[in-house]
Amino acid sequence: MKRLLLVVVATAVLSACSSEAPKPAEKPQPKAPQTITGSGAFFKCYIQARGWAQDAQPFRIESVATKTRDGKAGEWRAGFASPARRGAQPCTWSNGEISHGTEDNYSPTNSSTLVFDVQFLKVDTDKAFAVAQEHGGDKLLEKEPDTPLLYILDWNRQTNELLWHVIYGEDRATAKLRVAVNASTGDFSKVEK
Repeated sequence: MKRLLLVVVATAVLSACSSEAPKPAEKPQPKAPQTITGSGAFFKCYIQARGWAQDAQPFRIESVATKTRDGKAGEWRAGFASPARRGAQPCTWSNGEISHGTEDNYSPTNSSTLVFDVQFLKVDTDKAFAVAQEHGGDKLLEKEPDTPLLYILDWNRQTNELLWHVIYGEDRATAKLRVAVNASTGDFSKVEK
């Protein structure tokens, strides 16, 4: 019994006195940036907006300028309005995380916050990008491959349709090309001036 106890103690002591140097703790690798299509980000934000107000309706979604060429972006901002609350709230999808902005006043007569029915959104940004490429985007990106892309979805009151605006540039004002694509059918609408 004494020998068995002595063997157990000796084994424990020898195990504790390992000649291996301690391994440094592995640093967690940063996650690669996530990208998502406009509709994907929109519906994730829409679920959150319905938690804010059951009657929440979308009026806009836009990406930050991106260099990806697949209709995806790493950050999307959506705007939702609640007629019952008379409020509007922004929602942001960024790298897989959703955050809410500060609630603001909402007026249904304001043309910049014209709500639309979610049922009209049937075509995603990857398809809108492909259509825009067929209407001048391919030539522009061939000449200037570093041109960023921006996507904006909103309701056009004049034509009574939901449009994806594929913008080749940092913003609408300084864009090199702007192509509107019907977000219900995927059809080319127009090159915007």
